[in-house]
Amino acid sequence: MRMNKYIPILLLVYLVHPSIGWSQDRIPRRFTSRKGMKSFRSLPERRVGGDTIAVGTVLPATFKGGTPNRLIDSLQVLTPVLERLRLLKTGVSEDSLRVVHIGDSHVRGHIYPQTTAQKLIETFGPISYTDLGVNGATCLTFTHPQRIAAITALKPELLILSFGTNESHNRSYNANTHYQQMDELIGLLHDSLPGVPILLTTPPGSYDSFRRRRRRTYAINPRTQTAARMILKYAADHELAVWDLYNVVGGGQRACKNWAEARFMRPDHVHYVPEGYVLQGELLYEAIIKAYNDYVSD
Repeated sequence: MRMNKYIPILLLVYLVHPSIGWSQDRIPRRFTSRKGMKSFRSLPERRVGGDTIAVGTVLPATFKGGTPNRLIDSLQVLTPVLERLRLLKTGVSEDSLRVVHIGDSHVRGHIYPQTTAQKLIETFGPISYTDLGVNGATCLTFTHPQRIAAITALKPELLILSFGTNESHNRSYNANTHYQQMDELIGLLHDSLPGVPILLTTPPGSYDSFRRRRRRTYAINPRTQTAARMILKYAADHELAVWDLYNVVGGGQRACKNWAEARFMRPDHVHYVPEGYVLQGELLYEAIIKAYNDYVSD
């Protein structure tokens, strides 16, 4: 993955986010190569039946207690996006589908969103997938007029919003406040980009850290489950699509344990090693493809 590919994106983020260096959590180490990484093979993609695409992501054997990896979109909010993908796949259209993925340091590390981007490009062709992540970001981070303007200038046809880790990392977390903050950001996005579908995602899971007898210890952050629940509630209340990563990988009982036991978490127990972010990107891609298959099969 060549670094110069990200220079325009990183310049844009730097200009729009002058306070990046003062955020709450550290930037994940940049992923530059799969060399030396454990091998996690996805099932080979092939055409099945008519227009559907075979897809499957192999999880580590230690992963337990997950739910089916599917987008939640009962009102078919993503139908325009799925139709654009169909037109690209069948060669009817050659115009790029523009996707903008915003979020916290999980997004800013690029590995997670760009894994999804690369696999979508391999499958459908011309897709412009821009990730804009801010270290330590919550929903409120992106309500600044300059940030809304930067997102609007990219003219997205799909917006993906990945927040919740930093909201729930605050030990004074309040679920109602979190809901209101989501409403503020999404209201601004709707005003600036009317009609653009929005896909929310829940956080992957993280730990709290404590000092005990001069040693740092870690415990599963119980507020992440509440934050994920509020994201799901907001999506249902406001007719948005949502991808529930938190419960896909095990939820309150197993999400953190699954990541940790697979050695996919960094020592801070908040961020992930490259393999973990690659797996998250592959899972998002898989969920999108399953939605696509449902669409073209109807």
